[in-house]
Amino acid sequence: MSDDHTVQVSGDASTHTYDEGCAERKLTLKDLDAEKITWCPGCGNFGIFIAIKKAILNLGIDPSQFYFVYGIGCHGHMVNFLDVNGFEGLHGRAVPVAVGAKLANSRLKTIVITGDGDCLGEGLNHFVTAARGNQDITVVIHDNQVYGLTTGQTSPTSDKGFKSKSTPQGVIERPVNPLALALTSGATFVSAGFAGDIRQLQTLFEQALTHTGFSLLNVYQPCHTYNKVNTYDWFRDRVYKLDESTHDSSDFHNAVKLAYDPEKLATGVLFQAEHPSYEQDAKLTESIVGKGPNKEALGRLLENFK
Repeated sequence: MSDDHTVQVSGDASTHTYDEGCAERKLTLKDLDAEKITWCPGCGNFGIFIAIKKAILNLGIDPSQFYFVYGIGCHGHMVNFLDVNGFEGLHGRAVPVAVGAKLANSRLKTIVITGDGDCLGEGLNHFVTAARGNQDITVVIHDNQVYGLTTGQTSPTSDKGFKSKSTPQGVIERPVNPLALALTSGATFVSAGFAGDIRQLQTLFEQALTHTGFSLLNVYQPCHTYNKVNTYDWFRDRVYKLDESTHDSSDFHNAVKLAYDPEKLATGVLFQAEHPSYEQDAKLTESIVGKGPNKEALGRLLENFK
């Protein structure tokens, strides 16, 4: 046992230590696994899941300092598969739960695991409000362009004309653009990745987690079972990595232009800006967890009701 009671975490190429208050031990990817995974074979969720686990280990942060909030959908089943503190709430309400957790315990790295339907359908108003406030949370959208858990209905990101059992003549509405929506709502970190590129996804997740303020990682991912249009091959023909040596991630207008590209899907950090988070502006950076009530202030408040 070491003097500082550290835990060693093995990433791809290095070992990291952090204080856990227990005997020294070494964590691997398998240590972050909980129940047996039940996603469909070929699901893009697998790539996202692996990238998240790799990022957790590579950052060298005690897993107990992460708090995952899950939406309802195939993505939400990750609450059963990832052995890290988490909560699965009502459909579309993952973002406000995460905001509340972060405000209560500012020390937590708070992550929302959500889907395109969960976040941009039922939860659209919460997404916009959190981005506008620059809440210090990371939102990971599993964007497969369908409601997979309920057998393939169209989602807010389904392409116009996309046919499903619920829209046999094709979608009438134009799709919601998660990247453009985040940008115009005030998000200070906006990125996109592809479930078929785990290495880049891991890097993007690490960057999002270390950014102060609202971070979006929108992941293009195939639904192998219910979306036969937006397949791995379809995405591979369209996704490309932004050249970090030439791309200026501080250029807001160029980021919006990239988000609206009708032909190609840029992956990487489209936009990043340094602005105070909601917690910093509201001077809520000190965690309230573990603090008892201010009896003097409470007494004064109760006097008003006499």
